[in-house]
Amino acid sequence: MTAAVAHNYFRLLAYKDEYEVARLYAESGFLDEVRSSYRGRYRFSFLMAPPLLSKRDPHTGHPLKRTFPGGMLTGFRILSRLKFLRGTVWDVFGKTRERRLERELIRDYESDIDLILESGNETHREALIELAALPDMVRGFGHIKLSNIEKYRQRRGEVLGRISGSGNDSP
Repeated sequence: MTAAVAHNYFRLLAYKDEYEVARLYAESGFLDEVRSSYRGRYRFSFLMAPPLLSKRDPHTGHPLKRTFPGGMLTGFRILSRLKFLRGTVWDVFGKTRERRLERELIRDYESDIDLILESGNETHREALIELAALPDMVRGFGHIKLSNIEKYRQRRGEVLGRISGSGNDSP
């Protein structure tokens, strides 16, 4: 139980937002690794679907990826230095649906941890362990992550129902 809570709470707190992606490109040794792996001339391009700049597919509603030139590395360096804006009123990325949901998932999980700590009974042990591990379902980026959040919420509701219900721990 402890390992599941530690692992999943960390996963929820350490989500990869735009500032973190920029840091990974600009500061993580990415360029040094490329330089050591390739000789001669090469050019970078990045295939991305930035939430604030992407057009939407008319059929699916999902953001369409676009190719950005290697000059984006300069933008990544600048953006990685702006991470102090994260969580402030000036954090434009924090206003997206995905970021709001990520913060909501953290609050929900903190509530779930309180429930786990308060419950302390063996009757619902399996359901409590499942509840502690549920955030592992939330993976991916963009519309994939949003879809997984919906599945997570549905499953979380079922597990919470088992915990507050009759005491029957079977699915």
